Amino acid sequence: MDPNRPARILVVDDDAGIRELLADYLAGQGLEVACVRDGRELDQRLSPFAPDLVVMDLMLPGEDGLALTRRIKSSTGLPVLMLSARGEDIDRIVGLEVGADDYLPKPFNPRELLARIRAILRRGSERPQRGSDAAADRYAFGPFQLDTAACRLMRGEEEIPLTHAEFTLLKIFVEHPNRALSRDQIMDWLKGFERDPFDRSIDVRVTRLRRKIEDDPVQPVYIRTVWGQGYLFAPGGGRS
Repeated sequence: MDPNRPARILVVDDDAGIRELLADYLAGQGLEVACVRDGRELDQRLSPFAPDLVVMDLMLPGEDGLALTRRIKSSTGLPVLMLSARGEDIDRIVGLEVGADDYLPKPFNPRELLARIRAILRRGSERPQRGSDAAADRYAFGPFQLDTAACRLMRGEEEIPLTHAEFTLLKIFVEHPNRALSRDQIMDWLKGFERDPFDRSIDVRVTRLRRKIEDDPVQPVYIRTVWGQGYLFAPGGGRS
């Protein structure tokens, strides 16, 4: 994101009242906002507007928000904040599984939405920039190389695609190896995700990440579960 211009937010919602509310409120907070009502309009607006973040309604006519989020993530990697009138845990988990960076049930307070948008944008801006000491931005484990400056995970010559949330979680693990991290610690470092003592979204993200780096996600050797504590990242892939 260019720090010299306002952040651009693309709102996808078929409710005209929601679109008008968010356009007025977010613009009044210094953001640049565009609104569309479905996947067809999204496709027409996405490239010309070049948003920094997409606010996506789950229930849309035609291609729904889950399918659109999956498509946006695979083609652009843009952060997506998902909205849904259905606040059940299963909807939130499915949304996270397709790559959404955060999830907010309707009805919501626009100020909370703004806080979550800013948290996601801040996480993106805090990614390390490539400097003269490029080696300090690279971490090796097993056959993998994580370049945090380039936001890229490689396995040999093959790039492993990561969503923004997966990259941020893996970065936390490689920077804190061989120590048990509680879910609360991970939540604090991720910054901005909804805090809930029964929140299992970290577990969902870990499961998604394991599918990409573990030979057998059911018996992981890199991201290990420490029962009663949380997770431990073992760069050597060893077991205790």
